[in-house]
Amino acid sequence: MREIDFNKIELLILDNDGVLTDGKIIYNNHKIESKAFSAKDGLGINMLSFSSIQVAIITGRESEILVQRCKDLGIRHLYQKVRNKLQKTEKLLNELNFEWQNVAYLGDDWNDYPVIKKAAFTACPADAFSDFKAVTDYTCERKGGEGAVREVIEFLLKKQGKFEYALQKLLEHLEEK
Repeated sequence: MREIDFNKIELLILDNDGVLTDGKIIYNNHKIESKAFSAKDGLGINMLSFSSIQVAIITGRESEILVQRCKDLGIRHLYQKVRNKLQKTEKLLNELNFEWQNVAYLGDDWNDYPVIKKAAFTACPADAFSDFKAVTDYTCERKGGEGAVREVIEFLLKKQGKFEYALQKLLEHLEEK
């Protein structure tokens, strides 16, 4: 792995299909799309709310289901139908006053590569193609849609020494409900 200053990571950018989901796109006879998201990933994203790391999703497709998932998880930075993920990421970094050294990116395929080349830390799910795995810093043990996002979140929080704190705050929050 390259030399990475994990304490500078302030933004985790996620792809959707193949990362938050298993990559399958299912339509019924009425052309209604469905996707499955991992509750484990959702809890990990909730854990990030007790840290300084923000979450953004940048995806090439558009889905109302993803809009709802982001509302459920409190993700404010959602960008859909993005043709140029690098350009969108640079615009987001400018808006948030971040630099590439502040970015962790979890993607699963070559459309993520332009951002992968610049991000401070990069990861992919276990089921990404081997050639793509070779260009990332970290390959998850879990597949997309099956906890890969949670795995990366816990990895980042542990590297920053913030995992125990974020977990404790999450547990306190869950007890309040």
